[in-house]
Amino acid sequence: MTTMAADPLLAQDSTESPSDIRRHELAAFLRSRRERITPEQVGLVRGRRRRTPGLRREEVAQLSAVGVTWYTWLEQARDIQVSAQVLDALARALLLDPSERAHLFPLAAAPDPAPGAECPTVTPALRTMLEQLDPIPACVQNSRYDVLAYNRTYARLLCDLDAVAPEDRNCLLLAFTHDDWRASIVDLPEVTRMMAAKFRASMAGHLAEPAWKALLHRLETRSPEFREVWGRHEVVDQRGRTKYIRNAQVGLLHVEHTNLWLGPSSGPRLVSYPPVDEETRSRLERLHRIAVDGDR
Repeated sequence: MTTMAADPLLAQDSTESPSDIRRHELAAFLRSRRERITPEQVGLVRGRRRRTPGLRREEVAQLSAVGVTWYTWLEQARDIQVSAQVLDALARALLLDPSERAHLFPLAAAPDPAPGAECPTVTPALRTMLEQLDPIPACVQNSRYDVLAYNRTYARLLCDLDAVAPEDRNCLLLAFTHDDWRASIVDLPEVTRMMAAKFRASMAGHLAEPAWKALLHRLETRSPEFREVWGRHEVVDQRGRTKYIRNAQVGLLHVEHTNLWLGPSSGPRLVSYPPVDEETRSRLERLHRIAVDGDR
């Protein structure tokens, strides 16, 4: 006989604190959403001996770019910290609709980085597009410079992006605080100045949103250079241009920075770096081979 799992809101222990109850409800909610999604819905292949209803924990972790152990602890209602950026990734991986998303963030006691707004989902088709673009480096970013998905060549373009914690995969934060990323940027002062100006222009429509304010606070706290540039109050719009990148493994790259908008012009976009010359094309192909070999 099958035993129904207890509803954490009904099975409250008088010794449990409100935060304990909320964690257990969050764990149950995540588990229920995971179990309702088929592998095919997120572009995964169903194995013959699959016994788990819906997705496995490791599959959710993979789709969300978080650690399997960390996600398991989350479903076990352990007392761990979870950022708004990671919750955003989980909401996308679990295909939450607006109502479910609005339920998720209060359960985790975290501010929604896009309250009342539709969450741009990185669909399986979009992930396939990123893979097909290899060896051209490409990623999906939102207007806050968060990297939502990327292909193998982009993962090695400016630093080892796979080694960066998911909540820190933000191009602006990396450009001002990550040594390897900064070393890869030719003409660093001009690039960071332009990025800060673009961020200020985009932030005009998000001044009250917690995720934007949290990112700004991190930048001002961690980077005196950012504080100086931010104090200039410069603004520019998003536009593509050629740039040079000094890759530690294959040398100097001359690429065209291009944006393919996936929503409003200040919203999510597919960013790619096609080569300007044949030497760069050859070096990008070599970088892709290095990335593939490193993933094996």
